[in-house]
Amino acid sequence: MMALFSQTSQQGFQALLWKCRMFWPVSRCQQLFAVSFSIPSREKVSYFSFVTSSSTALPVDPKGTDVFPSKKRSEVDYEEEKGWDEESKEISEGKLHFSSSVGAPKKRLMSQVMSRQNFTKVQPPEKPLQAEEWNRLKESFRSPKIFETVMFNSMVRCNSPIDVAKSLLTYVAKSDGDVAYTLLVKYLALCVQQGQTSEIRDVYDIMKRRFKLIESGAYNLLIRGLSNSDQWRMALTLLEEVKKIMIPSRTNYESCIKAASRHQEMNLAFELYHEMLAKDLVPTLDVLQAFFDFSRGMKGAELQKELFGMLLHLRENQIYPHKTFMWSIKLWFESIPGGNWRGHLTNIKDSGQCPVCNHQLEDSDLTEEEYNNLREKIIRDVIHGTDPFRKTSPQEFQAFQTFVENRLPFDIVIDGLNVSHIKPRKMHCENLFDAVNCLAKENARLLVLGRKHMLTDSSNWKREIMKEIQNKADFFFAENISEDDAFLLYATLQSGKHCKFVTRDFLRDHKACLSDSLTRHLFRKWQRGHQIAFASSVEGKHIRFLPALCYDCVVQTTGDTWHIPYKDTLDEKYSYRVPRKWLCLQQKR
Repeated sequence: MMALFSQTSQQGFQALLWKCRMFWPVSRCQQLFAVSFSIPSREKVSYFSFVTSSSTALPVDPKGTDVFPSKKRSEVDYEEEKGWDEESKEISEGKLHFSSSVGAPKKRLMSQVMSRQNFTKVQPPEKPLQAEEWNRLKESFRSPKIFETVMFNSMVRCNSPIDVAKSLLTYVAKSDGDVAYTLLVKYLALCVQQGQTSEIRDVYDIMKRRFKLIESGAYNLLIRGLSNSDQWRMALTLLEEVKKIMIPSRTNYESCIKAASRHQEMNLAFELYHEMLAKDLVPTLDVLQAFFDFSRGMKGAELQKELFGMLLHLRENQIYPHKTFMWSIKLWFESIPGGNWRGHLTNIKDSGQCPVCNHQLEDSDLTEEEYNNLREKIIRDVIHGTDPFRKTSPQEFQAFQTFVENRLPFDIVIDGLNVSHIKPRKMHCENLFDAVNCLAKENARLLVLGRKHMLTDSSNWKREIMKEIQNKADFFFAENISEDDAFLLYATLQSGKHCKFVTRDFLRDHKACLSDSLTRHLFRKWQRGHQIAFASSVEGKHIRFLPALCYDCVVQTTGDTWHIPYKDTLDEKYSYRVPRKWLCLQQKR
């Protein structure tokens, strides 16, 4: 940065400063260039980060017109979850939109789609550059119009020194007379990434003066950056500011919750947590784990009640903590003063008995009343209702009902098309043949739901193999465009409580069509106890199925015991496969 102005005259600097006054207060313009001229300043100026490249920030427009289109909340929420690499990808695909602080917005980024590879190769400089050096780099870049944007993304990805980023902002201000909102946000991201608290505060001050409105992406960064600093209470102030103009995001709340928990202000943390729930924002496992981590060793019946409530939240929503979260739960229980809790990792017996405490876990079966209620609701809401995921004609489904009623009951209902894709390197008919052979043992009555194209001889569907499979199971072939989940649910439920089903689908769409929370809860419980999971053998040559559990795989308690199923890794996605590993917590009296 020093080198940038070493060859710049005082007159040239004054001219540049005059340009910047159009957009920033004089004090801020002086701060921007204080590095070169040693102008006293409270703090060096900061610029920004990103998260929402097509921002909704509104520059102060003397004509009173808002030049930035609003973005839907769902789009903003989605972008909050994206990492730095996703932002770079969006830029390389030509999706970035420039903002302008005066006049109409610039044209959208290039019509042609540039390959991501060309942009990810950009290596930011290690030291601040002079304006002439930045200009040469820009002219040599394949698409100069987006040079600054791509370079800032690379700086964030490479965690470049702040002074390097400042020298680029100075170059932009000098050449354009303006620094676009998106570049400021990207600078903010770099500051947050490096924990540059004073820089973050300066960026916020500049944005408040220069723009009518700060959009949610920038607020996310500001709150996240400040909440991780000794000035975390300012993050609470910004959260209150956000509430006045929009619904705060989950990220906003969780950043503040973690900051309060980290500083042992648990009452404040729980207050924010309940406020977040009241706004229908679903907490992440990360913030739930923070509560257990920072409450370790603390006394208080109210505190225990809150944390027990979080465990019941996991139960009600069929959420399985990952291994590190499980350890946090275990350590918290064992740290309760005078609690005498001890935790052990275990595998529950097939009978449902815990080998550590000998407690019998809850049965996965529904009562007759619950089962009949669930069956009626599914037939009404999913099968005969307005379920948009049921793609079949009334005539076809009527034919299926007649087919099923004439052959009831079945022991296992199989989603044939779904199962046929288990092993991608094998023919589809071979996968289905292996699955049926495995499930047909012990004379189980099988119903396979297929599609009519399976009957046409092709590279994946051999007529001879299909004939052999049909000797081992009943088949119903639906139209090729039909969605067979409704067929599967109907046949399984009509066959009785003993009937299981096989599919790799989660069935979440159909569960969402159920009219009330109690029925959705019963559906999840029935699904856990009746959906057969499959797993490849060690050699990977044969299909192997895991039997449905006779005990319910959810968090459960008797008061002096807790049993918590957990996953091995954080990145396991939602699945019908329930964990087989458990944490047993027992209170010694």
